Amino acid sequence: MSVLEITREGRVLRLTLNRPEKKNALSTELCSSLVDAAEAAEGDKETGCLLLEARGDVFCAGMDLQEAIGEEAAERTKIHERLFTLGNRLTKPIVAAVSGPALGGGVGLIANAHVVVAAHGTNFGVTEIRLGMWPFVIWRSLVAAVGERRATALALTGRIFSANEALQWGLVHEIAPAFELEDRAYATAQLLAEGPGFTTQLGLEYLREARDAALADAGALAMEFRKRAFASADYAEGVAAFREKRRPVWQRG
Repeated sequence: MSVLEITREGRVLRLTLNRPEKKNALSTELCSSLVDAAEAAEGDKETGCLLLEARGDVFCAGMDLQEAIGEEAAERTKIHERLFTLGNRLTKPIVAAVSGPALGGGVGLIANAHVVVAAHGTNFGVTEIRLGMWPFVIWRSLVAAVGERRATALALTGRIFSANEALQWGLVHEIAPAFELEDRAYATAQLLAEGPGFTTQLGLEYLREARDAALADAGALAMEFRKRAFASADYAEGVAAFREKRRPVWQRG
């Protein structure tokens, strides 16, 4: 049985965590499978969006502690640096459908998604402090999602917080009844997958390049990227559709 199920529905690539008996803990095998699948999708013209899901009652309990102990723990978990920077590195959008607790590295996975839909009743926790650890590797994506002050409080206390709090803070973007979660998340993924692909990738590339740039440099990047957008077929189609009072090609279906 594969620890990661990979299926395709049109231009949506579903990546499903499949270690329900281990609460989808992030083993080296699972992390490597996720990274390999996501990085392969980056260069795949048939993939427009990644949809991250999980089997079982727990979305992800964080690191697999069987592997994250002992002298070789740091070496075995080096894959985490690639895993928890996917949201920043990829130019294909990632949607996460979250049902059941997401703890530690599970929150890191969510923070790397560009759009997150959570089921009512889902709980979250940046719980590394309870194990005598700090969320070092997920820190950058967590701060980008909720802000440094909020992230610091969550990391220091390790407290469990609700889906409503996650929504309020920006970690989650939508809450749905559990029976609607899969459909809602897939509909979002499909919308992104069928959208103006060049523009979507260009926008996410700009976010990556501008994130740590100085203000003036970010402005210069914006002008450069907008010039590329002006010259694109996506923009030409979007303007033509607006003038002709019709839907652009990516909204037809």
